[in-house]
Amino acid sequence: MSTESRVDAYASALFEVARAEGALETVEEELFRVARTFEASDELRSTLTDQAIPVERRQAVVEQLLGGRASPVTTALVSFVVGAGRARDLPAIIDRLVEEAAEQRAEVVAEVRSAVPLDESRRSRLAAALSDATKKQVSVKVVVDPSVLGGLVATIGDTVIDGSIRHRLDQMKETL
Repeated sequence: MSTESRVDAYASALFEVARAEGALETVEEELFRVARTFEASDELRSTLTDQAIPVERRQAVVEQLLGGRASPVTTALVSFVVGAGRARDLPAIIDRLVEEAAEQRAEVVAEVRSAVPLDESRRSRLAAALSDATKKQVSVKVVVDPSVLGGLVATIGDTVIDGSIRHRLDQMKETL
């Protein structure tokens, strides 16, 4: 089984569990944040993927990390993936699950990087603007990224819309 088909299989299984539990929207949001945290933390990534660490210990790390901060379903799903020895594929599995959930709603996913969290009103306006720009329904997933400095960077599939202050500063440097 190829890595891609394995990722698809895990994503579909996690999707079905979250849907069966009636928690798909919550789990989708929480898992998205877990994937971004996993990608951003070398220490977390190396701990959860280190086969020399007993699986029970790696699952205990998941419990400590998510316990009280995420729903029990989310915690159980991440623990399951780690226990199955697939922690390395966790971001890809989660991203595929998020895509699958968006497809079910006839939407595309926009990963938006912002220097600050966006309230629901801003998220709604941003989703509407991105929907107008792409002519598709858009599901906005926000990643707080202080390196953006201000503004936003939106990625929808292969399309990147960079309205960040960091991008503008880089453009000014090139011009000068």
